[in-house]
Amino acid sequence: MGLLEVAAQVVGGVLVLFAVALVVVVGPARLRSASDTVRSNLRTVARTVGALFVVLAANGVVRDVGLEVSWLIGVNITGYIHAVEGEFVAVLQSFATPALTAYFGFVYVFGYVFLLTFPLAAYLLHDDPRSLYEHLVAYIVNYGVGLVCYVVFIAYGPRNFMPELVESLLYTTWPEAQLLTTEVNRNTNVFPSLHTSLSVTVALLAYRFRHVYPRWYPISVALAASISVSTMYLGIHWATDVVAGLAVAGLSVSVARRAGTGPDRDSERHSYRSLFGR
Repeated sequence: MGLLEVAAQVVGGVLVLFAVALVVVVGPARLRSASDTVRSNLRTVARTVGALFVVLAANGVVRDVGLEVSWLIGVNITGYIHAVEGEFVAVLQSFATPALTAYFGFVYVFGYVFLLTFPLAAYLLHDDPRSLYEHLVAYIVNYGVGLVCYVVFIAYGPRNFMPELVESLLYTTWPEAQLLTTEVNRNTNVFPSLHTSLSVTVALLAYRFRHVYPRWYPISVALAASISVSTMYLGIHWATDVVAGLAVAGLSVSVARRAGTGPDRDSERHSYRSLFGR
């Protein structure tokens, strides 16, 4: 099985989760009346979406060439992390069962992609763009902090640092997943855990905007907690990475809240009409 087949599996699984969540969380009534809201919200947050794409592109560049830069200017903190927490991840893996491994493998890949993408779609359907705007800003901060940390700090995950004690459970149960993860990760960029920071960011924002989608809050919390644990259970991250990810999540949500309500919808609409002559 190649990369495209694995990616297709993930996309297909996430689309199934989307279909269920749109009905359960968003509701048929809002879906039926969404067209005008979607267009208006897209115009309102267009610049912020553009900024997010710029940061994601920068992360892609850093992922390809940043390793060489890291070895020139970065600090290898793997030994310090191990000195702090020792064999905690190995102890956690001692409780492994086939059912737990299947669950944590699923949430690490499928659940993570769903958790990050669904709120963007859901809040795009909400008539107040603030919730969508704050999610976008928080994502920008997450990826921005990650970009800097992955250059400044060199850190190998427990499965690479002590393979005699920690097993790569995701790859032993689903070897094809490595085709996908190697496209977006490097062995030295585990600090902080962006899986944790982004997942917890979504959960914190789900709490902040729980009046919009009350059912989304408990779902996001359960997924965020599961994903955070999965990063350690699968041997990918240290507990220290997860704690750092929690701090990044708190920072990201704080910055997003301070950013306010985002661009003024009326001014954005005027700019859009001026640009396209309507």
